[in-house]
Amino acid sequence: MKERTSTSAVLDAMDEETKYLTPIFGSEASDAQMPRTQMNDEPVEPRIAYEMIKEYLSIEGNATQNLTTFCQTYMEPMATRIMSEVMEKNAIDKDEYPMTADLENRCVAMIADLWHADPDEEPMGTSTVGSSEACMLGGLGMLFRWKKLAKDAGVDIYTSQRPNLVISSGYQVCWEKFCRYWDIEMRLVPLEKDHLSLNMDTVMDYVDDHTIGITAILGITYTGKYDDVKKLDELVEAYNQEHPKLPIRIHVDGASGSMVAPFVDPDLEWDFRLKNVWSINTSGHKYGLVYPGIGWVIWRGKEALPEDLIFWVSYLGGEEATMAINFSRSASQIVGQYYVLMRNGFEGFREIHLRTLDVARYLAEELKGMGIFDIYEDASNIPIVCWGLKDDANVEWSLYDLSDRLRMSGWLVPAYPMPANLQDVVVQRVVARQDFSMQLAIKLVEDVKKEIDTLSKARFVTGNTQGVINTGFNHGGRSAVDKGDEVQTQAKTAQK
Repeated sequence: MKERTSTSAVLDAMDEETKYLTPIFGSEASDAQMPRTQMNDEPVEPRIAYEMIKEYLSIEGNATQNLTTFCQTYMEPMATRIMSEVMEKNAIDKDEYPMTADLENRCVAMIADLWHADPDEEPMGTSTVGSSEACMLGGLGMLFRWKKLAKDAGVDIYTSQRPNLVISSGYQVCWEKFCRYWDIEMRLVPLEKDHLSLNMDTVMDYVDDHTIGITAILGITYTGKYDDVKKLDELVEAYNQEHPKLPIRIHVDGASGSMVAPFVDPDLEWDFRLKNVWSINTSGHKYGLVYPGIGWVIWRGKEALPEDLIFWVSYLGGEEATMAINFSRSASQIVGQYYVLMRNGFEGFREIHLRTLDVARYLAEELKGMGIFDIYEDASNIPIVCWGLKDDANVEWSLYDLSDRLRMSGWLVPAYPMPANLQDVVVQRVVARQDFSMQLAIKLVEDVKKEIDTLSKARFVTGNTQGVINTGFNHGGRSAVDKGDEVQTQAKTAQK
């Protein structure tokens, strides 16, 4: 005899159906507190959990108006779709997901080609979690290579002095982490008003037998300026002719500029065309046009990549080299990078970057025309505009005040001190990205003028000259040199 469904079971089923028919904000669960330190006792209906979290996040700033970050805030719908469909794949499992590994290898090959790697040298590279991991790997390559050469040359690498890395004071904070983690001395070449990039007149004064390498920056965070890598290569080559047993090599931290220069300034020599450039990193999630976080590092050839950095895994019936520090992570950003490389092609990237540069340069011209700003960077290299108040601006407000006022209109435009040796210079900076249109730039200029007028007429301003009000400037791993000074502590937040 067929068993009858109990009355209680029928009522439970009706209650469940009614729960889903109830409007979201008519549901009792919509009034429940979101958990802070302990999980809820009972499950929450999925549509209500979604809406509660979405509502909570909605009071944050608009990502498009976040002009502090280099990180991409827009991708095409089809890109986000394919990325969402592969989120469950673990990028490190190359034997389990060989097609994903193949797409990673294709990205490495295409980026190496952009940077003029010679196929005969057998260039090698890998994806990373942002350019910070890529910098770490580039630094480890320099360190391991130096240790071998130093031992062969009879240099005491253990007791005489620590190995050192030469870099400008406009460095990315991951280089400070690298040096601290691996007990390496950072030798900082100061930025100066006349040298807002690596000073080629003094850089070689910092080099000795314990120098593992020199890092050049293609797109300094503070200003967007490029180090003169070609001139540095000439200086390094002259040094190497006199020190054949311990030659110096160059790593280019191209987090921002290395995915811009190949498209808009292809004749600029900064990459593997230069003899002593042995490794380069980039952020795919910056001007590589992918959501955070994806980075890439490439060595010019097998000679440049120490064997100690390579691990071998089973792949397509053979072995595949892997060098990443991080382990399990989603393959979605790798697939996203392949999508934008395939989708845009060379000319598509070029068009996006040229349009973005046009927008940034319009902004620079408008700011210059206001007559009270010194323009430190006018988007001559990457789409960054950086400015400070003139000494004779004759205003009673600071750039921190202007930053605070712009925030009231939704704009995140940071104010921060320059790095050590220039920390008395306070600047503001805008990073233009592909979703920062000319219409938005015009609106920003209108709001800047409006807020300047408001501040100039105000009877009271905050007097916020030390960055006491935290403007949330946080752009993905960049930092000033921390000397313990309060102003420099504020600059530490100026890093995404």
